[in-house]
Amino acid sequence: MKRPDVRASEIDGTLAAFERTTDEIFSLDELRQRLGSGKQLVMKYGVDVTAPDLHIGHAVNLWMYRQLQELGHKLVFLIGDFTTQIGDPTGKNKLRPVIPLEDIRRNADEFIRQAKMVVHDDPEVMEIRRNSEWFGAMPARELLSLMSMVTHDRLMARDMFRRRAEEGKEIYEHELIYPILQGYDSVMLDADLTVIGSDQLYNEMMGRFYQEKFGKKPQVVVTTKITPGIDGREKQSKSLGNYIGLNHSPRDKFGRIMTVPDVLMDEYFRVYTDLSGSEIERLSAEYRSEPRELKAKLAEAIVTRYHGREVAAEEEKWFRETFSERKTPTEMPSVVLPCESVGILEVLLECFASQGGSRSNSELRRLLAQGGVRVDGETVRELNQAVTISPSGTVVQVGKRNWFRVTSKS
Repeated sequence: MKRPDVRASEIDGTLAAFERTTDEIFSLDELRQRLGSGKQLVMKYGVDVTAPDLHIGHAVNLWMYRQLQELGHKLVFLIGDFTTQIGDPTGKNKLRPVIPLEDIRRNADEFIRQAKMVVHDDPEVMEIRRNSEWFGAMPARELLSLMSMVTHDRLMARDMFRRRAEEGKEIYEHELIYPILQGYDSVMLDADLTVIGSDQLYNEMMGRFYQEKFGKKPQVVVTTKITPGIDGREKQSKSLGNYIGLNHSPRDKFGRIMTVPDVLMDEYFRVYTDLSGSEIERLSAEYRSEPRELKAKLAEAIVTRYHGREVAAEEEKWFRETFSERKTPTEMPSVVLPCESVGILEVLLECFASQGGSRSNSELRRLLAQGGVRVDGETVRELNQAVTISPSGTVVQVGKRNWFRVTSKS
């Protein structure tokens, strides 16, 4: 896949495509020069694996990396297994809990699997590294040397630290050195480029700072726009439930997109689909008076990007039949349980496990309490209620979009 020579028109096309999702570039001239250098660039994608779930907001950066991979540049997927133990203080007003190493390893494996849904995993254009390679054996003297290059005032200029100080909240010393460690990652990788959310700008500018201190060319930093989640307020987050996960099924993706506020549709089209600008304008004009239809086109475009056109068409048809025509779907996942009478909680856990997903007990309890679970059309609210499986199969509906046909071995 290596392509040492890239035409100027390809560079212009890539930069034009980036405009849809880019917030700032430090700097555009440096980026254009690097892309035209004939050298295979090292693109740093550094992640702390505090949780294993990626959503389409994360994937914005991954799609940009993929475009650059197709020009022959190498993505170095840097797992911050060492720095995850410290915890990036970005956006936090209190100390992060320490994550066990075993959880970090498991999260990293899942993170990589999901990222490969977007980026190429050809060894010529992708490499996986871990920053414990250098930090795990770093002598105290070397760490102190890194710290001596940065003043306390420079670190305290970071907005979150300044805000905590103004509010009288504690700042721990290991949090202060986190930007130093993330910056030094860029030195160790000889990174030419990194694509990040705008909330990571301070840390990656520290990477430029340290690269210059070590006599290297500073990396280009591209920041991307952060879009509100499907609730229209906060950025996408699993804890808030306002996200569209890469791990979500095509059906779940489609259904969640259909809940996006109308005012966000234009932004979601530009940031989360690969439709051309002219096609987006055509759809917006055609369905100006039918926002629900336009939203269905948005959902179809996003599902197509991750699962293909045929799957997206099936989900669009399923959604219309189920919600517009209020029908029980004719096709739904089959779940086989060991006996004819099973507790509702076990039924729900088995249903989601059959699709390769999971739900916590607390989440399922909340769904039950809110009346979000129906068995053969009847609402079930009691946590300890037993479900008797019908010989012809029992239909279990969870929320608005999840349907299962449950049978028993007996």
